[in-house]
Amino acid sequence: INPFLLRRTKEEVAPELPPVTETSVFCTMTEEQQSIYEAEKSKVRNSILEKFDSEGVKNSSVLVLRALMLLRQLANHPRMINSNSDAASGKFAEVTESLGTILSENHKVLVFSSFVRHLKLLEEFCLASGFKYAMLTGATTNREKVINSFKRKSDIQLFLISLKAGGVGLNLTEAEYVFILDPWWNPAAELQALNRAHRIGQDKKVFVYRFITKDTVEEKIVQLQQRKRDLADLFVTSDSTIAGMTQDEILAIFT
Repeated sequence: INPFLLRRTKEEVAPELPPVTETSVFCTMTEEQQSIYEAEKSKVRNSILEKFDSEGVKNSSVLVLRALMLLRQLANHPRMINSNSDAASGKFAEVTESLGTILSENHKVLVFSSFVRHLKLLEEFCLASGFKYAMLTGATTNREKVINSFKRKSDIQLFLISLKAGGVGLNLTEAEYVFILDPWWNPAAELQALNRAHRIGQDKKVFVYRFITKDTVEEKIVQLQQRKRDLADLFVTSDSTIAGMTQDEILAIFT
């Protein structure tokens, strides 16, 4: 007797689910943010080139991943790498403006980020703007209480969630909007975030907004994903993923 596996999609299991509208929002950096980004990009690219020359691509993966993480954070907000920075963020302005509009219309929103620091910046915005919110990260101790406050209290319209803490196991069909603040290179993780709201029990249309900063590593990785799906888990796998890329492919991300 051999095992029999049947894969069923969400569309097959729950055909009654309302549609999902997905939108990519391309954000422009502020001048100061772009200046900081370009300076750091130049530094890390030179470091990577030197490392390639001395130790080769395979032994340079840690440096490459560290550089990509730095540029990802700068693409979100300069304050993510320098809390004392006065530089503004084009993406942050876009996100907060969109949130203000949606919350004023009494909708509930899930905001996902892979960076807790990014969520903390949004928390500051909420406190300054008078928006009530719930936040779930790996440091949250009263998880159920936080989740129920969002689900049951009509005045708490915003739920800030870190990917690791809330990517799976949550049923948040009270929300109609899902904001994905930074692209995740593993599409399955991004899909899990969407599925917190778009699941059995949802009777409203769900709108998903992905925020991508133009002319940064975010945009380049999204473009690379379309041509080479093997890069999807670039940031969450071991050295083997980097080793599987050519030197030209890696350097193209930093140009």
